[in-house]
Amino acid sequence: MAAGGLSLSQLLGIESQAGTGRSHKSIINIYLPGGPSHLDTFDLKPNAPKEVRGEFNPIKTNVPGMEICELFPRLAKMADKFAIIRSIADSDGAHDCYQCMTGYKRRDRAPQGGWPMMGSWVSALQPGREGVPSNVSLMYPTGNRTWGDPVGAGFIGTSHDPMGLVSKDPESKARDMSLQGVSLERLRDRTKLLSSFDRFRRDADSSGMMEGLDRFGQQAIDILSGTGLVDALDLSKEDPRVLERYGQNDPRYQRDGAPKMIRNFLVARRLVEAGARVVSLNYSRWDWHGGDGLNFPRSREEFPLFDRGLSALLTDLHERGLDREVSVVVWGEFGRTPKINKMNSRDHWPRANFALLAGGGMNTGQVIGATDRLGGDVVSRPVKFQEIFATLYHNMGIDVRTATVSDNQGRPHYLVDAGIQPIKELV
Repeated sequence: MAAGGLSLSQLLGIESQAGTGRSHKSIINIYLPGGPSHLDTFDLKPNAPKEVRGEFNPIKTNVPGMEICELFPRLAKMADKFAIIRSIADSDGAHDCYQCMTGYKRRDRAPQGGWPMMGSWVSALQPGREGVPSNVSLMYPTGNRTWGDPVGAGFIGTSHDPMGLVSKDPESKARDMSLQGVSLERLRDRTKLLSSFDRFRRDADSSGMMEGLDRFGQQAIDILSGTGLVDALDLSKEDPRVLERYGQNDPRYQRDGAPKMIRNFLVARRLVEAGARVVSLNYSRWDWHGGDGLNFPRSREEFPLFDRGLSALLTDLHERGLDREVSVVVWGEFGRTPKINKMNSRDHWPRANFALLAGGGMNTGQVIGATDRLGGDVVSRPVKFQEIFATLYHNMGIDVRTATVSDNQGRPHYLVDAGIQPIKELV
């Protein structure tokens, strides 16, 4: 931990010299573990046969011609504030958050150390504000699934791993989020040890490059001690009227999924407002196709709370003037089968998937792409995961055509594959 603090303090100094820490642009990545059904949320097919169209009807939104599920009435009234992509065509098909964190598939060729998650790329290029890490995670562990693994920094190195701010017990979040239970006494010991390292490095360095380490060392300690995080994580400091918008958390774990901590949408907003660059979170469990036939009953339970929480987040961003600074992406690992199975549920379907994007100065109030009349195949404007990542990086002011981060061998790596560009309809 002391070595990590020292590395962090040096990094902060370098980034300060580079002048990259002034922008407030950020990303909130909302991952829905398990693969929500595109056909029952944002790509309904009311004219399809009964075994395809399901139990829900579409409703009109405040954008002409744009319809979504009837269980999303709040979102329907603010559809001009988000865009729907109905044509993601390269989902991996596995129960894994990897593609929603990195833009890559597990089987894609990767550099030694692996591909970094989005927040790690951004952390390497743009630090957060003093006292707040650039890359933070509200991803709850999900047992033997990879739905709670934010992946990490890969070849970039552990100093850019996401700082995990939640534990297995959702209710412990407010008490020990920033330090995962490390006591103040232990922190003081780590501070002393870090000071010893700093003194040694200053004595050993005759080039003057370590000048000013005390200030950046203190900034590193500020991050490690959570001084910049505490206020952001303390929802008691939030306007009660705003807090009420989001609804109530349900901290119960759902088998191998995440709890329904809907107020973490608000925590994410407070974190980016405090200076975090990328906040990744998982919400609930969306894998409802087993023998219990719970797809439609669970949808009736889940959709209204999700509608309330997401609409509250988008409203907050607009009211606080953050809608051009903060990008929001909502997605899962794949879509669901057009044909409803004998258990009255839908199975895995990687050939068509959706994403909802908002903020970031994007051109919202539109639908991008389309699937066929049964929702099984993309028939116009196929979109790749990496195109969405390129769009999010663009919103951060990062040019994916030129920006690179080097590995420990000095080899530069681009953030997305060659030829991938931001989605022109959005930017």
